[in-house]
Amino acid sequence: MMKINPSASPLYMLSCLVMLLLLPLPSLLAADPDPLQDFCVADLSASTSVNGFLCKPASNVSSDDFFFDGLSKEGNTTNVFGSRVTAANVLSFPGLNTLGSSINRVDFAPGGINPPHSHPRASETGVVISGQLLVGFVTTGNVYFSKVISAGQIFVIPRGLVHFQKNVGQEKALAFTSFNSQLPGADVLPLNLFASTPPIPNDVLTKAFQVGDDVVNSIKSKFGS
Repeated sequence: MMKINPSASPLYMLSCLVMLLLLPLPSLLAADPDPLQDFCVADLSASTSVNGFLCKPASNVSSDDFFFDGLSKEGNTTNVFGSRVTAANVLSFPGLNTLGSSINRVDFAPGGINPPHSHPRASETGVVISGQLLVGFVTTGNVYFSKVISAGQIFVIPRGLVHFQKNVGQEKALAFTSFNSQLPGADVLPLNLFASTPPIPNDVLTKAFQVGDDVVNSIKSKFGS
């Protein structure tokens, strides 16, 4: 902790004060920047953007820009993972532009999984609405934290860490997750590695996972790559 000598010169005191004021800045930059106006409804049709979206002219903004009903509908979980993420981010809900906030609905079939993934631009907080979920994440030091949680319980995932949720109950499960970014992004590991366009060369994947071509080709075939 910085200590200030009360007998020091005024210039030294001023320098220390400036340093103390600057110290919190990195934490402030950990999420989207603060807005500079009441709202900035995203103009998704604009041809240019600067680390975000341009604002729609205020004269074209209506009440509908601040409401979104996309999370009221159950997601279709008929897929290889048995889960469906419905996102309310700036791309689907333009009223979130510059507000540093978004939310997802995640539906799970019995046994379904929201596969290992990470959010490069946001931390995540989630609440289980129904069912039982095994929630886990792995630190950059390869330490694994996990717990089975049920309705009414919440979890937090630090920004950028690989994590997952799996329905370990006998019925459907539902969770809502929130982010401190209007567009947190999602790097879904199975898709990133085995369904990228163009594909990652097999010799990279066989070396990384210490398996043969047959294993890599089998996994790629499951994701249509």
